[in-house]
Amino acid sequence: MTDMRGEAATATDPARERLRRWRLVLGGDPADGTGHDLSGQDAAMDGALAALYGKGDTPQAGRDRSAGLGASAPSVARWLGDIRTYFPSSVVQVMQRDAIDRLDLATLLLEPEMLEAVEADVHLVGTLLSLNKAMPETTKETARVVVRKVVADLEERLATRTRAALTGALDRSARVSRPRHHDIDWNRTIAANLKHYLPEHRTVVPERLIGYGRASRSVKKEVVLCVDQSGSMAASVVYAAVFGAVLASMRSIDTRLVVFDTAVADLTDQLDDPVDVLFGTRLGGGTDINRALAYCQSRITRPAETVVVLISDLYEGGIRDEMLKRVAAMQASGVRFVTLLALSDEGAPAYDREHAAALAALGAPAFACTPDLFPEVMAAAIEKRPLPIPDAG
Repeated sequence: MTDMRGEAATATDPARERLRRWRLVLGGDPADGTGHDLSGQDAAMDGALAALYGKGDTPQAGRDRSAGLGASAPSVARWLGDIRTYFPSSVVQVMQRDAIDRLDLATLLLEPEMLEAVEADVHLVGTLLSLNKAMPETTKETARVVVRKVVADLEERLATRTRAALTGALDRSARVSRPRHHDIDWNRTIAANLKHYLPEHRTVVPERLIGYGRASRSVKKEVVLCVDQSGSMAASVVYAAVFGAVLASMRSIDTRLVVFDTAVADLTDQLDDPVDVLFGTRLGGGTDINRALAYCQSRITRPAETVVVLISDLYEGGIRDEMLKRVAAMQASGVRFVTLLALSDEGAPAYDREHAAALAALGAPAFACTPDLFPEVMAAAIEKRPLPIPDAG
């Protein structure tokens, strides 16, 4: 068994297997020093790697790599089929991204046949959204199918945990100190009053009652997701759309989704379908965070019950000082302000460190957040407790 679905590893000859692996990694240039020839499926794998990562113009059978996908849709489609045969899904997604970047294949994604051949993931969705305006009508429906599949997979992965975390946070934030009998949280009440235990009566005298808030259909919290749609934030836009739809499905949370570049677009009325949200974005362009926050601020009606989440790399093209004053004003009014440099699995992108430091000085530290951590961040923000900021290292 091998890591890359090639020929079976030879357990009795570990040295040969080690040479085989190095040969696949190094690409067969005589200078690689392995002296190892490939055959069968290993040779086919090497050819797929060579088409993307090769160099030189004159391939020599089984030895020199030469980048050779060209601009032919049929040859690219065959290559996409090959890598899906030889490599696991996670590797396929990386190779697809590299092909788009290294060989300028983005325009080929405008053809329906190509979209049907690719491995759909968050980064592919970001690429499709950046091509949205140039996409012919014949391709748009296929693109929506690809995007819908990715969104459905993300919702299945993230929705249950998000709802559970935020429902618990909402319940805890609604606890009252003078509850009615049926609203008493007995476990927390007993724990808080153990020092009043009377041994002779074998009982606890509760001097302080802790209760749950009474169930209510009314909105308890307001959440504003303010998302930078510049090109570097593509994956964050995809995840924000999914989380926005999940939050909007919860009756106790009034959710607003605002995306921005130098202009501001309020996509709240499309939150019932995150695919519509994504096709309503416009990836690329400049950035005016101050204008976006001004819009969000104007829509806040209950500051003490509002969480504003800014998702941006903080490269501000607007008025920096005004942006910071606006954040400070929102916090002073009772708004819980959260700054995420990214909402993706890749960690923090390049970002404006000066602006990040200025926000941290205001009590709104900026950090990258994975989709798996996001429910915990939101729960902490709703309960007004310290955020679970990951270690910088």
